[in-house]
Amino acid sequence: MTIHREGRTLLFVLLIILFALNWGVFYLFPTSPYTQNGVIFASVLFYLIILQFFRNPIFDITKHDNQVLAPADGKVVVIEETEETEYLKGKRKQVSIFMSPVNVHVNRMPVGGNISFYKYHPGKYLVAWHPKSSTENERTTVVVKMKNGVEILFRQIAGALARRIKCYVQEGQSLEQGQEFGFIKFGSRVDIYLPLDAKVTVKIGDITKGGRTVIAELK
Repeated sequence: MTIHREGRTLLFVLLIILFALNWGVFYLFPTSPYTQNGVIFASVLFYLIILQFFRNPIFDITKHDNQVLAPADGKVVVIEETEETEYLKGKRKQVSIFMSPVNVHVNRMPVGGNISFYKYHPGKYLVAWHPKSSTENERTTVVVKMKNGVEILFRQIAGALARRIKCYVQEGQSLEQGQEFGFIKFGSRVDIYLPLDAKVTVKIGDITKGGRTVIAELK
């Protein structure tokens, strides 16, 4: 387990602020141990909460050319046939994973291949489970073209708390299955669009682990 680079500066600055706050409390209330202990407890608890947002587990990726891995930790909230209108221009199976504030927020490649399309969309910050969040919220669209020519599209979608999406890919880049491609601060949602003949291997309510849980099998 490591701390993700997206959180290192924030955690360092927060540590200094909390240290200064506690020093101030000890200086202003030198004879009030209840106040001092209360502030220390609250500071440690708050710091640990923020710290867990940026944890980055280390594990081995098991790669399968015909399997699709979960791009994020979270809960499966949508499995449906839908129309993808931005790039694929056709019907696809959509699987959506909701990332809560307690989930790991690293996003990983569901399949390996070359990035054939990338676009950032500014937008709103509706709650991630809102039906219009996929089309109206701040989001990124990424399309990866596999060796067999199949293209898989996925989106990072901001939510009410997630006000910063980080996506590290660029068009033409080659990435392996399970490799980190982005990070969403404080949780949100990832949508993935699969071919209609893909066999979805998860169901609504299932808990996924990014880069480890198989969510679909491709024909």
